[in-house]
Amino acid sequence: MRPRQQFFLTLAMLCAAFGYAQDIKFGKITSEELEEKIYPNDSTAPAAVLYRDLDVRYHYNEATGFQVITAVHERIKIYDQEGFDYATIAQRLYQGKSKEESLSKLKGYTYNLVNGEVEKTKLKGSDTFSRDVNKYYKEETFTMPQVKEGSVIEYQYNVISPYSYSLDDIVLQYDIPIREQHIKIAIPEYYSFKTKMKGYLGINPSYGKESGKINFTTTTTTRGGMNPGGSTMRNNSVDYFINTTTFSMKEVPALEEEPFVNDMDNYRSVISYELQQVRFPGSAMEDFSTSWEKVVKTIYDSDNFGRQMKIDRYYKDVLPGLIADASSEKEKMAAVFKHVQEHMTWNSYNGYFTDKGVKEAYEEKSGNIADINLMLISMLRSAGIEANPVLVSTRDNGIPLFPTVDGFNYVIAAAEVDGARILLDAANSYTKPNLIRTPALNWDGKLVKEDGTILSVSLFPTRPSADIYNINVEMDAGGDISGKMRIVHTEYRAYGFRNSNNSLSEEEYLEDFENEQEGLEVVEYDVKNSKAVGKPVMENLEFIMENQANVAGDKIYFAPLFYHALTTNPFKREERNYPIDFNYPWQEKYMLNISIPEGFEISSYPESVKYALPNDTGSFIYRVGKISDNHLQVVADIKINRVVIPSMEYAVIKKFFKNIIEKEAEQVVLTKITSDEHTGSAAGGR
Repeated sequence: MRPRQQFFLTLAMLCAAFGYAQDIKFGKITSEELEEKIYPNDSTAPAAVLYRDLDVRYHYNEATGFQVITAVHERIKIYDQEGFDYATIAQRLYQGKSKEESLSKLKGYTYNLVNGEVEKTKLKGSDTFSRDVNKYYKEETFTMPQVKEGSVIEYQYNVISPYSYSLDDIVLQYDIPIREQHIKIAIPEYYSFKTKMKGYLGINPSYGKESGKINFTTTTTTRGGMNPGGSTMRNNSVDYFINTTTFSMKEVPALEEEPFVNDMDNYRSVISYELQQVRFPGSAMEDFSTSWEKVVKTIYDSDNFGRQMKIDRYYKDVLPGLIADASSEKEKMAAVFKHVQEHMTWNSYNGYFTDKGVKEAYEEKSGNIADINLMLISMLRSAGIEANPVLVSTRDNGIPLFPTVDGFNYVIAAAEVDGARILLDAANSYTKPNLIRTPALNWDGKLVKEDGTILSVSLFPTRPSADIYNINVEMDAGGDISGKMRIVHTEYRAYGFRNSNNSLSEEEYLEDFENEQEGLEVVEYDVKNSKAVGKPVMENLEFIMENQANVAGDKIYFAPLFYHALTTNPFKREERNYPIDFNYPWQEKYMLNISIPEGFEISSYPESVKYALPNDTGSFIYRVGKISDNHLQVVADIKINRVVIPSMEYAVIKKFFKNIIEKEAEQVVLTKITSDEHTGSAAGGR
């Protein structure tokens, strides 16, 4: 082979770059950093990143080819015990079949101020450990030593990746504030990436160019002349330029948790990279731009996906008995779904590729999401039901910004029965048709067929999930109450109850139930349908509770919902950048019949109201009425019909809940009847 040709073949394996920016600040801790008690711009922060440097560069090694080396340096201040969690750092590394990512050059120190002197403690090998996350990833973790309130920790390490065609996301925002950060990404001219930014930070990167040089050796074999069969080695080099992107940022605010958010990581400021093209001198351009169609074909063609739905021998003897008594497709579907759900145990691993393969998973009665739900699809097809996989990105996996195989990490089944599409997820004991696990309720999934057809399928539930309370209450003259209560949970509220409580004993559950409201004592309790997934969960209880009214002279004052009244607005901030995500449509309805104490009359009670949100988003109905001289009836009914509400409607939602709190706080007034009064009518309303 001619030297020039050999060079370009060698170059086609290269993703070069050089030298990391020398980190001259490592180890130079100041007394001001150690003495700082709170973060000036966020006094609630349990910790803060004082300095962060991230340098991503390509490096060519003639023996191994391309590598991407990410140099990490971070200095973090720990303000209080809540910040101790930030002294444990986990780095996830991809493990392929023939090559894997690795972590190197780890060093770190913890600095404490002790009697006016700086005490420095080194990170040791015993402070580090490794674990397998799944068969594709492992995680290297280290915990900084001697961390106390006021400590400053500092560490640095390199992540070495042989996957030069792939760049990890660059995270610009943490859950704690960042005082100063410098991030640089340097990519050789041969590579063209598309970048996408998400989040709400104002980001102004600077772009530049650097020069690079690749050094390599070529060998030429002599075929004739004085030394036939000999070889000559020659050192070669080639110059090229490097495209750089730099982010220098100060006072980056923490990404603070908000209630009713799909997943906060979907709104974190992050830069993502997608490879578009690779072109080396003397070589044809390679096009890596992709589409959802290409992504889906790549997944479907894998032996760990498409082929798994065709393997059927392992259940051939079981299936006929499962559907023998089924008289409709719906009954067949239900029988097959129930069998897979009861036979299989999810091993807590997600993924759209099988882990063990469906046959082995069935025999072992355990598998990952794909093992279970691809098995379900195969069995449904064998039962004569049209069924297809739906690729999903779970909430914690985010919403993919562009077509990529990493955009999905979950798969469920879609069965076509009686003209309707029914979503199925057999990986949990308490799911049912059209009720999949809550982590998978993430916008749309991609229903894929073997012929390449792709359909978007909404994962949002349409049926409301409800908690319905029926309560009979008797109040005595001292303001204590007793009564009976029935609580009915439906759909996802029943699913949540079962997942949270079915593993508890009745004693453990009631202890938690009573602890949620001080002074509540449950006298008798029973629950029905806690394991009958197709039915609502029904709780029945008798209770007593002291001091639920304010007794003042001849008056008794109380809010008629008692401890069920909403007292705290979940929406506290003045503004919100993120959509409100309620997971599913829901309803909370309270119906109370209240017997007032003997010798008192009803003087006044709150007026009834109805609040309606625009665009049929939701409503609140509140009715209080006197049904006899000594009985009140109360109805409070909150409904939310839309799952996702854009941030521009935040002020309306916040006011809606504010109005509910104010209305439910209004008081009923009872007045003691004197001996010379007639117990006739009492004024209603205000």
